[in-house]
Amino acid sequence: MKHKAWHTWGKRLLTLLFIVLIPALLYMLARNLDWNEVRQSLVAYKPSTLIIGLGLALCSYLTFAGYDLLARAYTGHHLPARQVLPVAFVCYAFNLNFTTWVGGVALRYRLYGRLGLDTGTITKILTLGLLTNWMGYMLLAGTVFALRLVKLPENWAVGVTGLQMIGFLLLGVALAYLLACGFAKRRTWRVREHEITLPSLRLALCQVALGASNWALMAALIYWLLPGDLFYPSILGILLISCVAGVVAHIPAGLGVLEAVFLALLHGQLGQGSLVAALLGYRTLYYLIPLLLAVITYLILEKRARAMRQRGEATLRKT
Repeated sequence: MKHKAWHTWGKRLLTLLFIVLIPALLYMLARNLDWNEVRQSLVAYKPSTLIIGLGLALCSYLTFAGYDLLARAYTGHHLPARQVLPVAFVCYAFNLNFTTWVGGVALRYRLYGRLGLDTGTITKILTLGLLTNWMGYMLLAGTVFALRLVKLPENWAVGVTGLQMIGFLLLGVALAYLLACGFAKRRTWRVREHEITLPSLRLALCQVALGASNWALMAALIYWLLPGDLFYPSILGILLISCVAGVVAHIPAGLGVLEAVFLALLHGQLGQGSLVAALLGYRTLYYLIPLLLAVITYLILEKRARAMRQRGEATLRKT
């Protein structure tokens, strides 16, 4: 109990530290930022550039929706893809903008419950989705960090060697998961009163591939919007670092965290105004536009669910 209390307080202090430091860092950076350069960089984007960027965002959302299709194979439920994909899209957009508890958890229980799935099945969908996302992350981040593809500032405490060690650790976890799925004799485990059954090796390989592809597409969008001849694996690595910082900080959409990490790690490689413009474009194409579409989709799903419930009640009254 004492260890658990220290862990809880340590996590709270770390979160508070991020909440205090990120706005302070952003303030110092924004104070010296040439906002005219930001405006000019935004205006300079060609329509074709934005359309291709939106296409990359769409590919990423479709890839994420594939997590729920894998979960359908894992759980054995029989909802068709035309019902699964809209739910996955809505949940992902809300998850990105309003934290995991709103989009990833609450909305999934509500929308899948409306479609007739029981709580146990929905929990398994959530669990497999989380594993897919983070195992893909570990494989990709582990590879990028282990190969020293991210250039860190000299004053960073972790350092290139430390980041490389973290990379090897992440690769080890991803490999251990795949080996467990392929060869473990014990297939079912209990974690905090939840029962988890390991998927087959084939399904686990699909998980890692889909998860890694989604992270790669997110980085590809930022890379596409950035000016100059930058190194894509480096952009990917910076995104992966910023996402972990965002999770630790518990800030919805990682607002400010992504920008602070990119500004710090790409300092001196390109103009700050151009970088901020690219990140604003990324926020618009990957967060705001999909959120608008997700709200419309959610309202349609709610309307359909209400109509189905009314038809069901009418049928019961007749009988």
